[in-house]
Parts: sequence; C-alpha cells; structure tokens
Amino acid sequence: MELRDRTVMILGGSGLVGHAVARRLLGAAPRRVVLVALFEDEVRATARALEPYRGRTTIEVEWGNVFLPASLAQLERGSVMANPEHRRLMLQDLLSELTDDVFHRSFLSRLLLKYKPDAVVDSINTATAFAYQDGLRSAQDLLALARRGEVDEAAVERHVLQLTLPQLIRHVQILVESLKRAETKAYVKIGTSGTGGMGFNIPYTHSEERPSRPLITKSAVAGAQSLLLFLLGRTPGAPATVEIKPTATIAWREIGFGPIRRKGKPIPLVDCPTPVALARAFDPDAAPWCDLGKPLEGVFIDVGENGLFAPDEFETVTALGQMEFITPEEVADYAVMELEGRPTGRDVVAALDAATAGPTYRAGMLRASALERLRALEHQTKSRSVAYEMLGPPRLTKLLWESHLCALLRPSVRALAQSRATDLAVEAQTRVERDATLRSHILSVGIPILTPDGERLYR
Repeated sequence: MELRDRTVMILGGSGLVGHAVARRLLGAAPRRVVLVALFEDEVRATARALEPYRGRTTIEVEWGNVFLPASLAQLERGSVMANPEHRRLMLQDLLSELTDDVFHRSFLSRLLLKYKPDAVVDSINTATAFAYQDGLRSAQDLLALARRGEVDEAAVERHVLQLTLPQLIRHVQILVESLKRAETKAYVKIGTSGTGGMGFNIPYTHSEERPSRPLITKSAVAGAQSLLLFLLGRTPGAPATVEIKPTATIAWREIGFGPIRRKGKPIPLVDCPTPVALARAFDPDAAPWCDLGKPLEGVFIDVGENGLFAPDEFETVTALGQMEFITPEEVADYAVMELEGRPTGRDVVAALDAATAGPTYRAGMLRASALERLRALEHQTKSRSVAYEMLGPPRLTKLLWESHLCALLRPSVRALAQSRATDLAVEAQTRVERDATLRSHILSVGIPILTPDGERLYR
C-alpha cells in the first residue's frame, strides 16, 4: 500500500511500539495519523512528541478502552465493575448476539467508522488486557462465596465479565465487522508470545507457581487471537491481515533517574527501623513500617507495559538465554514494511497459511467421484437426499430444500427468474401436499413449512 495521503489509525498509539510506529509512518507522509490510547494525558503527550516529525500530516487523538461500549470507554474499569447498570450493559454486549445495537455501542466500532482508516496498526497487548483480569482468581473467589452461601447476582456478573475467551471473541467479532464496514485495506497486529519468547522455563512470573497460570493464560489468549486473525485473513471483504509477534522483551523508551512508578503510581519510600516478631509481622493490623513521605527513587530503564526495570533487572532479563530484547523501532519497521507491501518474513498469519494442510488436487478429483457415486445411489434407490441439517445452520438446510423445490418446479434458472413468486409459492404448496415423501423428509430434519397465506404451518 502507498501510505502517502492515506489515513492510518494506531491502536495503542501512546505505547512503546505505537509511538515508534507513528514515527516511522510520518516519514511516509500519510494524510492523517489517528492515535488511540487508553489515557488522554498519554496520547496527547505522544502527539506533542511527534509534532517535530509530522510535516503536513494531521495527527488526531482519541482515548478510551476499545474493549468497552463507548459510553463506558473513558471510565476506570474498577468503577465500571462496581456499578450494576454498567455491568448489565457490558454483559448484554458480551453475551448477546452481535446485533447492530451492540455493534454501534462499541467504542472500537465508532472509532473505525468515524475515521474510516485505510490501514490500522494495532499495538494494544490484547492478551495482557484480558488474561490479567485473572478469571482463575475470580473463579476461586466465587467458589468461596458459594461455600459460605453468599453468592449473589453481582458476584456472578463480575466473574463472567472476567472470562477471557468471551471477551476475545466479542472483540474480534466487532473488529472484523468494523474493518469491513470502514473498508480498511490493511490491518497489522503487534502480537505477543506472552513469555517474551521463553518456554515453560520462564522464571519471571506472578506467584510461586512457575510459570503462573495467569501468564500461561496470556500465552493461550495470544495464540487464540493469532488463529482468529488467520481466519480474518481468509475472509472475503476483510483487509489484508498481518501479525508481527515479537518474542523478546521490547525495550526501551527512556533511561533515567527519578521516582519509580508501578502501574503509573510512585512507590512510596518506607522503612522499618526495628524488626517485629515473625509471629505477628503479617497480622491484618500489623504495620511495622513507616512512610518516609517521599517516593522511591533510582536509576531505571522504561520498558513500556512491563514498567521500570533497575539496571540489574534489565541485565538479567536481556541476558543470553533469557528473554533478551528487541527494540520498538525494529518492530515498527516490520509493521510499516508490511503495510507498504514489502514482506518481512515475520508475519505469523502468512506463516500459518504456509504451514497448514489445505485442499489438495487428489481430494478435488475424489470429490467428483464421490458426487457421482452419491447421485448413482439416489437413482438406484429412487430417492432424493437434499439436507439432513447436520452441516448447519438451519437456514442452509431451508435454502437447500427451497432450491430443490424450485428445481422440481422449473427446468432452468432463467425460467425460475421469469416466474412470479406468488405462482411459485402456490405450485410449491401443491407439490408439498401431494408428495408425502418430500414433505416428511423436510419435516423430519426439523424444517417447518409455512403455507403461502401465512396462516398455516406443517411441522
């Protein structure tokens, strides 16, 4: 794709990779770059940092949670989960069929339909967003409430809203439909392996369980998303789909000295001048430390979503045989090259496509033989077998039987097209009334037959 004078949307535009992608894109002189991030201050800061490089490109900013309805997208998730009305809306949009109402409520769909980007680079770590809600812990909490007889509707709602796969599936459904309606030409996902490229030997985890189940869940969600993107790439009318999956720590944004922040908040500097007895050190009311009234400060390297690492931590995680690391600029180069139609060899979707066992010439030849034998057996048994409603959905079975009826009533498609629908309906009813075998086969597979007057039904 020629990026000049195009509109490109970057989801996760204030992150480590999103920022680097924007820098690379501006060199291609797109007409407009739309940065989408979770927080307003971060996305505006990114836009300001990109100002010297933008040339004639317009930079637009949007902020909010793309996994939520637009009305909730700029609220903190904890407050959303605490509000019964918000939970009910989220549950409705998560568990119901993807209706137009559900679709148009989505913040993601509104963004894509508003800007109609020619290309989207999605650098949001979707796997982290869903897996680290920790549905496993939520299930344990729900079971504990059940044992005490304290389960209420709110507890069940909170648990359901933390299930990973329903969230991923609904997100991808909305994404696919939005990209198609926006007529987006290319979608590049910056994915993850969940472990920085390490295997089950990864020592960096969230508990004494190694690796922790939340971490494995993250990898599982990342893998599931890759297969869903594989399906997107095979969908007619959908954009060209690419996934770049870094398998190393992505670093870095900044090296500096100052307050150390965890999840955006400064870590308070504390001290415990006198040790306390071990037996009571962890009592609920025990607080043997004192707050020194200032934040912890130190030398750090900012590695984006993984936070701030001390020099020794960075040296450890990037050592040979550990996660090692890749720079955000390299990831951005891969993304932009793929957008421009220059294959990098790093596209997971293309790799899956090349590695799967698809249709074969031999099977194509055998298909003709199988159909010939099936038709011969129908002729031999003086029967006609149209549909058994095992392929699904019921609508397909209905259409196949209707097609069969039309073939019985008219000798060609041309003759069918020249017929009046009302005449066909009357003739079809007459045929169904007279042909008990035809009628019973249709009814036996679960398809009711409505008479032309709309007043009576065979079932």
